[in-house]
Amino acid sequence: MMLKGSPMRKSIGTILAISLTLAAGAAGAAAVDHQYVGAKKCRTCHKKELIGNQYGEWQKGKHAQAFESLKSEKALEFAKKKGLSGPPHEADECLKCHVTAHGEDPALLKTPLAPSDGIQCESCHGPGSGYRKKKIMSDHDKAVAAGMWEPGKDEKICTRCHNDESPAWDAAKGFDYEEAKKAIAHPIPEDVKGKYLEAEKKLRAEKGEAEEVDEEEEE
Repeated sequence: MMLKGSPMRKSIGTILAISLTLAAGAAGAAAVDHQYVGAKKCRTCHKKELIGNQYGEWQKGKHAQAFESLKSEKALEFAKKKGLSGPPHEADECLKCHVTAHGEDPALLKTPLAPSDGIQCESCHGPGSGYRKKKIMSDHDKAVAAGMWEPGKDEKICTRCHNDESPAWDAAKGFDYEEAKKAIAHPIPEDVKGKYLEAEKKLRAEKGEAEEVDEEEEE
């Protein structure tokens, strides 16, 4: 039996404390493995016609206008019925589904996200710091392994917000997952899918342009 205050007991206590600190540090590092980078980072590649200009499609859709929609008369009516004390564009109950990463731990934001950008790419595809590099994104399986979500295969990603907690929820209509996917479709062209790096290199060669450097590689 070890006596209270004995050197051995103190040593074990010190080792335990160090172990817990290291474990906490490792857990903290793991927690920020996948950080939000913002649509402007995604735009680097996804504004290009070669890959389908998903950024342009997003800008034209309702997700990009999600924050601004909270300032509409209809949103004010919903807020009143819901009993919100303030305007909907300032209410956490609304912002959690109208602004990407609202309410998340600041450590999960690699860069500040503007509320005015509404629902950005990462609300549906997951925080992108781990998969946004071209060499990863050009391989679908690698991107998924690096943290990319697949909203086209997982309805739960959508129903985190499209559910009966929303003041605008229509119980009779519900949420039609398949129709919703069609409404916001922004596919990669079949002849480029899985071959983006090769297709881009070929296009640049044809135009006599230098090969583009992935900005993330330079960080």
